[in-house]
Amino acid sequence: MIVYLSTFLLVLLVTIVLVPVTIKIAEMIEKYDMPGRRKVHSIPVPRTGGIAMAVAVFSSMLLWSQESSLLSAYIMGAGIIVVFGLVDDFVDLSYRYKFSGQFLAALVVVVVGDVQIRSLGALSPGVGLLSPWIAIPLTVIVIVGVTNAINLADGLDGLAGGICVLSFCCTAYIAYLGGDTVIALLTVALIGAIFGFLKYNTYPASIFMGDTGSQFLGFSLVTTTISLTQGTAGLSPVLPIIIFGFPVLDTAVVMLERIGAGKSPFKADKNHFHHKLIRLGLSHAEAVFIIYLLQALLVVSAFVFRYYSDWALLIGYGIFVDVVIIGFFAAEITRWRMQRFTFVDEHIKGIITKIRKKGVLIIFSFKMVEYGIPALLFVTTFLPASIPRYFSCIAAGLLFVTILCMLAKKGWLKWVLMADLYVTVPLIVFFSTDSAQEFVTQPMMWVYNLAFVVFTFFVIMTLRLTRRRSGFKVTPMDFLIVFIAIIAPFVSGIYGEHKRWTFVAAKAVMLFFSFEVLIGELRGQYTRLVIFTACSLGVIIIRGFL
Repeated sequence: MIVYLSTFLLVLLVTIVLVPVTIKIAEMIEKYDMPGRRKVHSIPVPRTGGIAMAVAVFSSMLLWSQESSLLSAYIMGAGIIVVFGLVDDFVDLSYRYKFSGQFLAALVVVVVGDVQIRSLGALSPGVGLLSPWIAIPLTVIVIVGVTNAINLADGLDGLAGGICVLSFCCTAYIAYLGGDTVIALLTVALIGAIFGFLKYNTYPASIFMGDTGSQFLGFSLVTTTISLTQGTAGLSPVLPIIIFGFPVLDTAVVMLERIGAGKSPFKADKNHFHHKLIRLGLSHAEAVFIIYLLQALLVVSAFVFRYYSDWALLIGYGIFVDVVIIGFFAAEITRWRMQRFTFVDEHIKGIITKIRKKGVLIIFSFKMVEYGIPALLFVTTFLPASIPRYFSCIAAGLLFVTILCMLAKKGWLKWVLMADLYVTVPLIVFFSTDSAQEFVTQPMMWVYNLAFVVFTFFVIMTLRLTRRRSGFKVTPMDFLIVFIAIIAPFVSGIYGEHKRWTFVAAKAVMLFFSFEVLIGELRGQYTRLVIFTACSLGVIIIRGFL
């Protein structure tokens, strides 16, 4: 488990560090995604974020590499995708060259990595395994198709990344349960890269992933999913259709509409599902949120029903497809538009506004967050039965950098604090859950766990009542965080052998979210938080060396 956690953190931090570098590079060479008729952004935005994600993932895989033909083939194939995508982001390749790169990358993983659709399950009764003459071209076509589906889904800030995070979470957990270490590590690394990138890509985005990033994620998703479902006994070969079903459905519908209108299926327009949601009156963030919900429904269904019959999965997906298409069609025919609720705007929001103006509740909530969240982290440092010496060495390095920054470069303090927390929180939560000290009784753990719920309430109250125009803002990315935090313990309750690890994820996510809110609300006044953080690091250092 520590390998997965360290891989996630490594890729997350490397991506967070590299994205600003790629923004500077784009500014230096003046390469932007320019506003246009079919674009939703109004200012030029760098589109170099994909290279940051790719470098972070490749670095982690080379660092933790195992002897695996799949991993070697994946790195080669994904490398081809990144090179062609990078050229496309800079000089706008024609679709012929794009397809050439995608077909070449697909052939690499199919031939070298042995990623092939050999079985269609109940969809081909009596056939058994497909011959290589059918399996190879079929797999290449599927890989190229899904790669482009994710590429075309990258139309709103955070959309493609969020869809892929949800899909990779499903694939990673299934691989972990099945003991497929290579795919589990790779997908965990991809999740870390996307979360690192989404810090800069949620609306309004400061950087786009470009064709480099969207094709890289699409290629990675389809490759890992096919390899997992074709190589694990009992899993339905239909499962990939459910896992990446929404972007594939979106692409298929758009292309059919273009063909029906007598246009080229590759001619860009504004008829994707996310464009239609915006035309229905939803805001940018609301459209992304709705698509996240639909994708979340699919990935949870894919996990829960992964051992069901192929036809059951196809029928379920068919019902989903019908509901989505009929829903959009009915809205278009009836010219339905999103109605804002006057009662909510005038009464509920009015009450909240009055409470905000009085300021008493926000002051109380914020003080609970300002003191309670750092104190919760401090208490957590005393819970593990032991702390590894390497963790203490890391904590010592972080404490040294924090003190140095406090004394000499206060402008960097926010980012140093974030680095402290991103490294410390998951590790200390992991060790406290893995084995607690003898004096920690069950009632004490109940109180400790209850504290997470209580402080989450005050964090939400702080967000709702704050009068600050700057600082932390709720984005669709927060739905991803909350979704993972809530669904992980629920799923592990059903499939209970990995229950404690999912509670580690839930607690770590809650602390991440709370510290993000706290740092945003502090508006540069970090002295008290630095003291709390330094004390927590100090305890880790002392306990590790005792």
